[in-house]
Amino acid sequence: MAAFTTEVPPELASDLDRAVDILSGRRFAMLTGAGVSTDSGIPDYRGEGAPKRTPMTFQQFLADEEYAKRYWAGSHLGYRRFAAASPNAGHRAIADLELSGAANGVITQNVDGLHKQAGSRKVVDLHGAMDRVLCLTCGQMFARESVSARIDDANPWLDTEGAVEIAPDGDAIVTDIDSFVVPTCTVCGGRLKPDVVFFGEFIPAEKYREASALVRSSDALVIAGSSLVVNSGIRLLEEARRKRLPIVIVNRGVTKGDTRATVKLDAGTTETLVELARRLA
Repeated sequence: MAAFTTEVPPELASDLDRAVDILSGRRFAMLTGAGVSTDSGIPDYRGEGAPKRTPMTFQQFLADEEYAKRYWAGSHLGYRRFAAASPNAGHRAIADLELSGAANGVITQNVDGLHKQAGSRKVVDLHGAMDRVLCLTCGQMFARESVSARIDDANPWLDTEGAVEIAPDGDAIVTDIDSFVVPTCTVCGGRLKPDVVFFGEFIPAEKYREASALVRSSDALVIAGSSLVVNSGIRLLEEARRKRLPIVIVNRGVTKGDTRATVKLDAGTTETLVELARRLA
């Protein structure tokens, strides 16, 4: 797990004061990205030092059995590490903000399930969740653990892969996939995929409507740990801007929404969220 300090740097004190002043007395929605989970040991796609990586698209996954093998082998190994991650102080601060009534819920672009583990009750998982598996043919949903057990039984050689480097979507790189046995639906024999939104795949309309409703029912929007490169985040920011809601962005580095933020805090999410919760919850 990455080391962090719970103290916000002094040079950001005035920006933090402004954010607290803006959010005090307002009920706000929260939008989170991969940066919120880095202190839980889950890497960020675009953070400083992140390796260059091109995730598999949904079209590739559907079109080619070799791609499906590569995805499932990597996803399985990555999920083992992914599932072992625990919520960090930032996740718990967000749950505290909801519990106190300051926040009305959290919309997350993450698929790690850590907000729910931390105690958040209203969680809109825009991009799905890695702990569920969906049959693309009949729609049957499976617990990821049951599918993982089947993969272990059919592919015992995967245990020899050694150290695994994971990504924010729970994927990992596996080089030898020729003998990998891809899991299929036990109901209809159809193709399975983790219940997450792939690159090149649309967010389910009902999921986006749920996120949009949360923003529209709020008095402000707090965005934490997202560079806002993914279209879903920018769309929600624009909804808040059109409604003339104050927007607070907490992210280490530049985001696509910086010029539209009421306050931008260029800081780590964990320490900033902890301090916000301390002063607002």
